[in-house]
Amino acid sequence: MRKAERLFQLVTLLRGRRLAITAKQLSETLEVSERTIYRDIQALMLSGVPIEGEAGIGYRLDRHFELPPLMFTSEELLALILGSKMVKTWGDSVAARGAVSALDKITAILPERLKQQDQSELLLVPEFLQNKNLAQLASDLRAAVESCLTINIEYQDEQKRFSSRNIEPLGLVYWGGKWTLIAFCLLRQDYREFRIDRIVSLTCLDIQFEKLETKSLKHYLSQFACHS
Repeated sequence: MRKAERLFQLVTLLRGRRLAITAKQLSETLEVSERTIYRDIQALMLSGVPIEGEAGIGYRLDRHFELPPLMFTSEELLALILGSKMVKTWGDSVAARGAVSALDKITAILPERLKQQDQSELLLVPEFLQNKNLAQLASDLRAAVESCLTINIEYQDEQKRFSSRNIEPLGLVYWGGKWTLIAFCLLRQDYREFRIDRIVSLTCLDIQFEKLETKSLKHYLSQFACHS
């Protein structure tokens, strides 16, 4: 995490609390050492952020301190909140952590009117629908896509039939309800779609492949455009 981003998160954490918080609690939340927290607090105080510290109790931020407003309209902020909530519930585990962090930052500077709307849950994405196992699988698949690594999957199709495939993962597509892996099947020598909730197991083969103009997610999607 870059220092500028960490300092922003530190101010956000302090601003969101009425009671003091210790350096140890801050270090555990931000996953850095207590020494780093001490340095960051000092840097913020030198830059004019009104942080109060008391030995044995912790740090608190002056309740009148306001962060500079983001240059977004009310509609844009609501769109960002809704999008972050959707990624938090439906995205992979890495993206979900990013969504939580983004929500904290956005909420910290929301106008009071929008905070009240958000608390009334006008735009609700139920978290009980979240599947942590699928989120981790999606994260592993995304890593394979980004690294262009061939993988082996054990897959169960709609008829409950099992198969083992060596595939080159090209991208993940969210069709509205289910995530689908778009891949090039080495057995069929053609594109294939695999719903990630039907992938039983995943093994990375550590074999890199090359994306081509005729073998990519963009090329796959272009075939639908030609028939539309």
